[in-house]
Order: sequence, then structure tokens, then C-alpha cells
Amino acid sequence: MEGAPDNAPGTRLPRPGSSDLKPRLVAGVALAVVTGLLTWSGVMPFAVLVLVIGLLMCWEWARVVRTGSLDVALVVHAASTVLAIALSSAGLAALGLAAVIGGACIVLALEIGNRSLVSATGVLYTGLPAVALLWFRSDLPWGAWAVLFLFVVVAATDTFAYVCGRLIGGPKLWPAVSPNKTWSGFVGGVSAGALAGALFSAVVGTSAVPLGATGFMLGIVAQAGDLAESALKRSFGVKDASALIPGHGGFMDRADGIVAAAVAAALYALFSGPAAPAATLLFNR
Repeated sequence: MEGAPDNAPGTRLPRPGSSDLKPRLVAGVALAVVTGLLTWSGVMPFAVLVLVIGLLMCWEWARVVRTGSLDVALVVHAASTVLAIALSSAGLAALGLAAVIGGACIVLALEIGNRSLVSATGVLYTGLPAVALLWFRSDLPWGAWAVLFLFVVVAATDTFAYVCGRLIGGPKLWPAVSPNKTWSGFVGGVSAGALAGALFSAVVGTSAVPLGATGFMLGIVAQAGDLAESALKRSFGVKDASALIPGHGGFMDRADGIVAAAVAAALYALFSGPAAPAATLLFNR
């Protein structure tokens, strides 16, 4: 995520600008280490990681959209996310997807009114990337590599979007949605995603060009996910989804890029090679 937090009107969680750089770095490194270890440790440890983050994001979504009240919609949201993760970690990603869609439909019916659609969208926002990531991770022997590839590309995109935006500045990318994001940050982030993909090819032993192109496309998608989450928060007058991660805000703020990239990568694998999604993503086969 590029630059300082958005200055949306009516924000509830002010966060300092440059003074949060140290906690931002410490929290980012800690998250990266924990995520990497649990991803590599196996499907079940990774599923636990996805479950914990998914439930926290359920709460954050309710906090942004419905001021954090513990209501029936949140219970359904959380329950469908848990069920989807349990099914997907057991190799039943299709049923996990059905659980997500079913949960979204129930929340849509429960929240009839102005917030019904956005409340239901929250179920998809947490559930779809969870199913996608576990679908990739369960595809042995390349599952861990595929998930790490997604994390590396999105992390590179986020980091260099932030750095380039702060150091170079220039014209704003979409000031009505996120006044601090710039075109220099966008170009720097996407370029870093492409470079990260090309370099990752050496790790898995494939051609740099196609994996670099994949990294480029996922970098664009990750930045779009960042903008979409910014638009959601701005529409509800919220600066951060929560304050759970020092210097970053909440898990929705930190995971907006991976949410979009994981779903996009899963769609690509679904139409290109659903029998082996991880190999499809890494080797384009």
C-alpha cells in the first residue's frame, strides 16, 4: 500500500505519517516470517494462518460497514469463512466455494436495505481468497511455491509502490479514491512485481519471461485491490479497517493486494489447468 493513510473525511482512526515507519517495518518483517514459515510447514499450518486472518478480516469488515456490531450477519460471515477454509484444506475447494457463495446469499437476505450488498460482498472478500490460497497450497508438490510466489509478487508491488510514491511523488493516481497514491508509485509497484516474478523463476526452474509477465499482471491486480479497499473505507469514512497491525492498520489494509491477486490467479488456473493449479500458475501449463 502506497504512501501515508488516506485523508478521508470523518475518519475514526488517525494514524501518524512518517513516525510509523519503524513499527511498520517491524510488523511487516514479523508478518512475513510467520507467513513464510506456516506456508512452508504444510497445508494444515497454512490453513490455521488463513483461518485466523480470515476471521479477523470478517470482524474488520463488520467494523467498517456496520460499526463493528456483533450481529447475525457477522456470525454467518465468520461461519461460512470457517466452513470454506475447512473444506478447502481437506481438498474440497469446490465445496468451499459453495460455502462462500451460500454465506453471501444468506447475509444478503439478512441485511436487506442499504448495506445488504456490501455486507454480502464481505463474505466473498474473505472467503474467495481463502479458498484460492488453500486450493493452490493443497496442490503438491508445487503448492507452497505457488503461494510464496503470490506473496512475494504482492509484497514487492506494495513495497515499491510505497517507496516510489514517497520518494518520487508526482501526479496522483486516483485522488478521489486515494489522494496519496501516485502514478510513480503505481509504475514502481507493477515493475517490482514483474521483476519479482522474473527472479522467482530461478527458484522454481522455469523461464523468467512468462513468470515475469505473470508478476506484472498480478502487480496490476494487487494495486487494483488496494484501490478497491481504499474506496470502501472512504465510502464509510474510515481510515483503517482496524489498528491490529502497528503501522499498517488492519489485516484488510495489509491483505488487500493478496486478496485480489489470489482470486485472479485462481481464475487463471481454473480456466487454464484446474487439475494442477500451482503448476499452472508457475509454469503456465
